Amino acid sequence: MRVELVTIGDELLLGDTVNGNAAWMGRRLAEHGLEVTRSVVVGDGLDEIIAAVEEALERADAVITTGGLGPTYDDLTRDALAKAAGVELARDPELERGLRERVAAAGHELRPMALRMADVPAGAGVLVNSAGSAAGLRVELAGGVVYALPGVPFEMRTMIDEAVLPELAGDSKVARRTLRTAAIWESELASDLAPVEAMDRVRLAYLPDPAEVKIRITATGPAAAARLDEAEEAVRELLGDAVYGSGAETLDRVVHRLLAERSATVATAESLTGGLIGAELTRMPGSSATYAGGMVAYATALKEVLLGVPGEVLAAHGAVHPDVAGAMASGVRDRLGATYGVAVTGVAGPESQDGHPVGTIFVAVAGPEGEPRVISPSLPVPGAGAEVRGVIRRMTVVHALEQLRRVIEGLDVGPGGREARRDGEKSG
Repeated sequence: MRVELVTIGDELLLGDTVNGNAAWMGRRLAEHGLEVTRSVVVGDGLDEIIAAVEEALERADAVITTGGLGPTYDDLTRDALAKAAGVELARDPELERGLRERVAAAGHELRPMALRMADVPAGAGVLVNSAGSAAGLRVELAGGVVYALPGVPFEMRTMIDEAVLPELAGDSKVARRTLRTAAIWESELASDLAPVEAMDRVRLAYLPDPAEVKIRITATGPAAAARLDEAEEAVRELLGDAVYGSGAETLDRVVHRLLAERSATVATAESLTGGLIGAELTRMPGSSATYAGGMVAYATALKEVLLGVPGEVLAAHGAVHPDVAGAMASGVRDRLGATYGVAVTGVAGPESQDGHPVGTIFVAVAGPEGEPRVISPSLPVPGAGAEVRGVIRRMTVVHALEQLRRVIEGLDVGPGGREARRDGEKSG
């Protein structure tokens, strides 16, 4: 079953309202095994609505529209569907009665314009709106069926679940699961998972965030649940420890769980991220059991005063150097009495610093024993300008938490970062 979405409203085109309806419908329909092949936005013009619906039905089996079912003169969806079907609008007595009762119960006077919401294209089905005033419509056109729903998000969602999905999804068998990875590029994942892509009735979707990629596995048909289990097992076998969690298991939650299992704590020392790692580690309720605290040593001098970074190291190399990151991690671990210390320093941009290009990052994790692990992840610098800064800072947070996870579990640095050579170490 192929479905296209047409969201209607000048406010969507002009950016006055964010088109959250399309995003929600896409997720909801996919959860029930329906393939959303296209989503378009059109304004409140009669001809534009007709063209969008008719063009969608050239490709899809069904079209869902939202918006344009209210009482005002710019609410033209019902008019457009009547014209597309070659029929007239007719007043529905039951809808009119319901409108009058609803308005009277609220203690208001019914305005004649409100009765437009009782007009229905001849022959169309009426979809009950248990959450609001404007009824939905089910209209059969030459290319397929159109479900017209109100644009109010709560009303639309209610009607999708109560009126649309029972008819469109039917007995569709679909099972879906999401696995989470960090510090590995989407192209690497897709290459590694080619054997899973070839499995019968299995589809993979890659959902990237800065420095993270979620892998959504969808299995369809009879025995979908068993097929999903088989596909997940194959993904985990191919990716190994690159998979850090599943479902809603975010990286910060995984880190807290690993720390709690070992009765361990972590402290953070941050430069370019300005406290974002600490904020991420305190997002979860109860995080105080495993997060000791943190220091934001942004100024170079404070790295020496607060964290004990040797002054000669700072004088020789500046703030952006693997030795500085390592000393920061060890310093914050010791000063705050934590089991692990995590530190980051680097250049978030938008300008280079001390000869280091934007995106130069050093992440250090100091464990309970041994020298700190310091990595320099290869960050894809996202264009230019001030917006680069926020993206690089977010990627740095992910790399820091991922390396903490790997140190706690005794894993190598992983595919997302190379171990940085520090003074006195030989390369290669």
